[in-house]
Parts: sequence; C-alpha cells; structure tokens
Amino acid sequence: MSKGPDRYADRTESDQFEELTDQDDSIIGKVFGWSLALIVLVGLVIAAWFGVNHWMTPEAVPIIEAEAPDLDSLLIADEGPEPPTAGWVDITGSAGIGFSHVNGAFGERLLPETMGGGVAFFDYNNDGHPDLLFVNSDHWEFGAIVEAPRPNALRLYQNDGQGQFTEVTLEAGLGGVHFYGMGVAVGDVDGDGWVDLYATAVGKNRLFMNEQGRFVESTDAAGVDGDESDWSTSAAFFDADNDGYLDLLVTNYVQWSREIDIEVDYRLTGLGRAYGPPTNFAGTHNRFYINNGDGTFRDQTEAAGFMLTHATTGEPIGKGLALMPIDFDGDGFMDVMIANDTVRNFVFHNQGDGTFVEVATEWGLGFDRNGLATGAMGIDAAYFGNDDRLGIAIGNFANEMSSFYQSQNRPTQFADQAILEGIGGATRMALTFGVLFVDYDNDGRLDYLQANGHVENNINQVQSSQQYRQSGQLFWNCGRDCSQTFRLLPNDRIGDLAQPIVGRGASMADIDGDGRMDVVLTQIGGPPLVLKNETATDHNWIRIQLAGKSPNTGAIGARVILSAGGQSQQRLVMPTRSYLSQVELPVTFGLGQADQIEQLTIVWPDGSEQIVEALPINQTHRIQQSDQ
Repeated sequence: MSKGPDRYADRTESDQFEELTDQDDSIIGKVFGWSLALIVLVGLVIAAWFGVNHWMTPEAVPIIEAEAPDLDSLLIADEGPEPPTAGWVDITGSAGIGFSHVNGAFGERLLPETMGGGVAFFDYNNDGHPDLLFVNSDHWEFGAIVEAPRPNALRLYQNDGQGQFTEVTLEAGLGGVHFYGMGVAVGDVDGDGWVDLYATAVGKNRLFMNEQGRFVESTDAAGVDGDESDWSTSAAFFDADNDGYLDLLVTNYVQWSREIDIEVDYRLTGLGRAYGPPTNFAGTHNRFYINNGDGTFRDQTEAAGFMLTHATTGEPIGKGLALMPIDFDGDGFMDVMIANDTVRNFVFHNQGDGTFVEVATEWGLGFDRNGLATGAMGIDAAYFGNDDRLGIAIGNFANEMSSFYQSQNRPTQFADQAILEGIGGATRMALTFGVLFVDYDNDGRLDYLQANGHVENNINQVQSSQQYRQSGQLFWNCGRDCSQTFRLLPNDRIGDLAQPIVGRGASMADIDGDGRMDVVLTQIGGPPLVLKNETATDHNWIRIQLAGKSPNTGAIGARVILSAGGQSQQRLVMPTRSYLSQVELPVTFGLGQADQIEQLTIVWPDGSEQIVEALPINQTHRIQQSDQ
C-alpha cells in the first residue's frame, strides 16, 4: 500500500531528488543516451510528481495536483513482432456465477474493508474439472443494522467441464459459515486424495477437510486457527521438511482493531476519514505450522525462525500480504518469499533442518532498485525466459512501478529489472494487487497479467490522475525478438480485461478444456470478473496433471520441464500465487507451432526424476508418480 506521510521521513529533499534522478537516468540512459541536462530535467519533473503522491495523512493537508510524466512516451518504439490481440470475454453471469463480494462498510472506513477478495480454482470433487471458490467478508458486528442475512464466507461453484458453473456451497458442507474472510489456500492435508481448504480472516482462520466432496470443519482439532486478534491474509500449503506432508504458512498483515484504526484516523483533505496505508499500524508475525501427519499441526513459528523483530525496538517487522513458496537454490528444500506492504520483503531460506534464515536483502529481493521498500501486494514467480532466469513479479501501490526481480549470475542473486524488461513505466500509475504469469496465446512464452484497483473510492476527487476502478493490464512476452521482453497491450486489444474494476485477487485455470488459460479477477464490494480466453490462435498446447504419492497427492512443489520446438519450458506446481488466491494444479504449456514434444521431465517433490516421451499434444495428461 501507499508509503504514507513518513515514507521519506529519514531522507532530505536532496536525497529524494538524487534517488529519483538516478532512477530516470537509468531509464533514459538505457534507451536514448541523451545529455545530462535532459536527464536532470526529466528527474525534476518526476520529483515534482512524487512530491504530491502522498495523498493520505493522519492530518488533512492541502493537496497540490500534478500530472504524472508519460515515461512510456520517452521510450523508442520497439520494432519487434506485433502482439496478438487477447480475446478475454466476460462470462461471469452467463457462466452461472452469482457471487458478489460484501465488505461490510458502513461509514467508518476501516482498513480491512478495502483489502479482501481471495479466489481459488481447485477440483474439489475429483471429476477432473477446475471448480471455483470465492472468499467473502461479512457485516461488522459493531456496524449499522443490516436487514439482509449474513453473507456466506465461502461460495463454491462446481464446473461441468464446459465452463458452466453451478453453486454447490450448501451441498458441499460450506453453508452457514460466517467470518470476515480474506484469502484461501488449498492442498491435500491428510493424503487421502481429496483437496482440503484453509481460509484466512480478520480474526480466527478456518480449516475444512474434504471428505469425498463434502467439507467438514476441522479448525480446532487441527490447531491452525491463529488468534482472534490476527488479521491473516494469504496462506500456502507446502512441504517444508520433506516428510511428504503439507505444512502451512500464514501471512499476517498488521496489528489491527477497530479502535486502532479509528485512532490512526487517516483522512483525505476535505473528505474526512479514508482508507489509509499500513504505515502507522504496527507490524506483526506470520504463523508457521508443521503437519504432524495425523490431522493435526504444531506451531513452529518461533522455532523455525519466522519471527522477525526490529533490532532496537523488539517489535515485529512484517506486514505480509502475499507469499510464494519456491526452491530458490535447488537444494531440494522449499524456501518462501513474502511480499510485505511498506516494509522490506522477506525471503526465508530453508536450512533443511527445520529452520529458516531470512535472506531477502542479501539476495537482492528486500527492496526495489533504489533501496526502498514498496507497497507490495501480490506475487508470482516463473521461468519467464525459457532459460534459467527466475522472474519474480510483485504488484505495488499507485505511483510505484511493479517490481520485477530477475535472477542474475547465480540463483540467489537478484536485481529489479522492471524497467529493462518493459514492465516499469507502464505499471507506475496502476495500483496492483493480483499478478500472474500466464501464456494467453499459447506461443510457449509466459506473459504477465495484473489486477488493478485503488484502495480509496474517493481518490479521484483529490488526484485526477487516479481512479478507484482500474483496468487490468496484460503484457505480451516477446522473447528474444524484442529489446524488452514484455510489451503492454493497449486496452482495445485485451477484451474485457479492460473493464475497470476494483481488482484484488487473480487466479487462472482452463475451465472448458480447450487448452487456453482462463482467468478470474475479484473486486471489492462487487461481482468477480470471470474471463474466458477466446484468443484467436492456431498454437498447439499440452496440459500435465501430476498425481503424486501420498501424502502429497497433488505433487505440490514439483517442477515440470518440457522440451519442444527447440526450446525448454519449465513450470512450478504451486497453487499459491497472486494475492490471497490459488490457481489450478495442472500446468499448461503453449507449444506455438511445434506439433510434438521431445521430452517431459518431472522432478517430483521428493527429488526423484521421471522422464516421459511421446505424449500426444492438444490434450491433458494425468501422470502418476512412478515407484522407482
């Protein structure tokens, strides 16, 4: 979220100017090699613009309006190939989705009201089709009297395999469940072959065990509810200790209560209370649970090294909103990165002995390219260049470009390359939550998608350059044919993704079996945007669904490497991505014009490798882990 009034509290105006000038020197020097005088001029414009960026303050102050410079207009037009038009079609209503998010807002403008909206694609009934679950919030118990019944915190829709959905919340045992929900994680907790789900909340979290298509709450028995004072956001199931059972990491945001929020009292000039940044809220600790293998978990947060505190104050540092488990260094143990809002990001390096060491700053992932913490929201990671480079995308606050960290000479050395890769300038004005790497045209290169939307519904009254509802963004991966990897598609070429919404969560799945990835975006206080991919393309594809050995039956943490058409692609089997959300478990490879695959290599979560050859294309294959 926004940096708030004290973002540059420890920096003089000269320091701020030098940081911003250095940033734009790099952009312009890269593209033009203009004179120093022109660089300084652009730096002055941007510095002036940033000076009015801090639109929220605990005490209302006059706001001077300024127009943001169009950095993209300074870039030389790329002469590479033309990106294909994306055929995203809004089918929300026609597909049978009747969900609408409820945030409980009643006038006090409390921070959780503008932050929720998780979504998950997962196959709850084992029929081979990705079903759809939405996380709802609630009316506040201390709010205005509402005549309508309390909204169900979880809404489940069954997919018929053709992209048509029927609500099955009651039939699946999730009816009558009420809490102020935020996010969701999915995984087979007990190894019985049925995917269980965990929902985060303002207050205690909930675990629901899947008993052959019907969910039974098991929160108290499992011991993963957290604390009534927690505000949990994203969560992930992954095997942290390589025993086969899925463990659980839950990110918590800030120390929050109604009383704290009212005391902080963020305001917009002339408009009164507003949804503010977390700057004046204290940080908090995440929660890490080890799966005991008997349906219960034990809290290992402190013992495993997940409790980080300020060296001087002893207070918690983290303000976590999203996380991504990934084995950064290939040592066979899953690490995890956490996107923190307005404080440095975390990377917990798995030591293989049950403990983790935080190394984000050492690895170049703690701060942006200027050494500043960002308003980090959602996160995704992928081998976007079909090589050994790992890219990590993080959506940031308005007037901050999205971060795009790229591994350098070794897998634990990263640099923020958002500008050089073509994502920087085009994302600066957006306020980005959900982010996804998705190959929308099946050309074999992962593209990049953002779900955007502001946190303050009155922002346009004080900043004319900002809107509450914002269009999504889609960047086409041009590969090695362009000077910059990613190229932004204009709104008139991204279909209904251009529809302005208050975007939050984002997820993806092939809902109708045609090999093209469909997406869903959630929004605050309204219906989701379910987008069917009807991109016109003759590109081939192949989908791989892994069936791992029990207890990790979904093979969460596996890597799938495909060789076809003279290139190698790699996918991570990890449902936890984006913001508060989960994607489907099968992985999809676009093949472009390649009409056969040369080899498929699976690195299972236990480290064993399995090679598969001669798989037919343009269909989904279920591959069982071998006994060897």
